[in-house]
Amino acid sequence: MEAVYVDKHYNLVVECKQGSKKAHYELYKLYSKAMLNTAFRIVDNLDEAQDVLQEAFLDAFARIKDFRQETTFGLWLKQIVVHRCINQLRKRKMELVDINDEQIENLADADEADDGELQYKVDQVKQAMKLLPEGYRVVLSLYLLEGYDHEEIGQVLNINENTSRTQFLRAKRKLIEILKQKGITS
Repeated sequence: MEAVYVDKHYNLVVECKQGSKKAHYELYKLYSKAMLNTAFRIVDNLDEAQDVLQEAFLDAFARIKDFRQETTFGLWLKQIVVHRCINQLRKRKMELVDINDEQIENLADADEADDGELQYKVDQVKQAMKLLPEGYRVVLSLYLLEGYDHEEIGQVLNINENTSRTQFLRAKRKLIEILKQKGITS
């Protein structure tokens, strides 16, 4: 027997399945900002992120009858958004290079700081992430911000798991390098 996950927006999803345009609009209002943020972190272009968002919602509403509540609507929608983002990046011909395991290096984690300085550092990291090469930024965003593991990233990007790990480690190293240049880390 399949598990069915009931989330707090279950009734809206049911109404959508019955064709309610009002329910479509309510779900859009509930999720659009978060999904736009997700799309923007991946494609790093507001216009493209907005396009991805619209396409993802169109996809979701067209396929809403296939949604089986095995997870939350938000997670299901996020998966659609991420896949749409990856397709958008493929249109840009994003290139990820396969790397051998021997080339992976351990990197030191950043030191902890007080809340005010921590917020400053978070803002600086967000800005520095925009300077990363696209492949690095995408893997780093999917792993750190979207919560995907390397196996899932590999499946989404059509790369092997080790390539995802390597891209992540290189992205982390490059990010630290950028932050050091800005005087953010020691």
